[in-house]
Amino acid sequence: MAERVGQYPGERRGHGWIITLGGLILLALVYIFPFLVQVANSFKSDAEATNAGLALWSANWTTEAYHVLFNNSDFGLWTMNSLIVTVAVTLGRVFFVSVAGYALARLRFPGRSAVFVMLIAVMSVPGVVLLIPKFLVIKELGMYDSYPGMILPLLVDAAGVFIMKNFFESIPVAVEEAARIDGAGIFRTFWSIVLPMARPALMTIIILSFQGSWNELNHFIISTQSPALTTLTRGVASLASGQLSSGNQYPIKLAAATLMTIPVAVIFFIFQKRIMNTTGGAVKD
Repeated sequence: MAERVGQYPGERRGHGWIITLGGLILLALVYIFPFLVQVANSFKSDAEATNAGLALWSANWTTEAYHVLFNNSDFGLWTMNSLIVTVAVTLGRVFFVSVAGYALARLRFPGRSAVFVMLIAVMSVPGVVLLIPKFLVIKELGMYDSYPGMILPLLVDAAGVFIMKNFFESIPVAVEEAARIDGAGIFRTFWSIVLPMARPALMTIIILSFQGSWNELNHFIISTQSPALTTLTRGVASLASGQLSSGNQYPIKLAAATLMTIPVAVIFFIFQKRIMNTTGGAVKD
């Protein structure tokens, strides 16, 4: 009897683990199903995608949508513009939010608390509310319809500054004090000592910045009008108006969406393991 009582909690934990695993698998399937539908329909004919859109199998697989996309649209130009803007925004944002986050976390200067309050306030403002002011500023500065107008307003993100500030505050101050004793200045301490320790937060900022700028649409609508500066998001949005051919064009639109997904997925899988790293062991008692 005693043995049976001792085994029961273990059995209950085993059953709970199975239920939890089953629930997670179900949630994963629900989450990934729309993506599978997207990929499957990009290899169907327009008629089949219209009549059997949720089917993951086709009797007549075809790559016609991809041929039409590459041959009858400026998909290559859209991709190049998106890459230029995304890489520039990601690199610039990682640097600027790191510097700003460190300043708010470690430096003591007049108005520091007010700056932090304004940072929180900016995070609470919906981005769509700022579209018209952004347009007016970009137009007044002579950056409309240019790469600077597309890139510069996206270089700093309030949420990114907030993330970096919180992470820098979790790093022991003793590390920086030791660097100052060795003669390092503020920027040298930040760049050579503190920033490498913030790698998990940096990986998070890289992923969020790349994904956010790659998928950005509203800002590019108000900052450009030239077809030569069209990004993937604007180009794919234009496909929804039926500019390439007659019919619903579901395969063409979904083919473009599938190709757009690949860079973000690659970046995530490259950096996602490093997000889990910690800064433990930096200081020994």
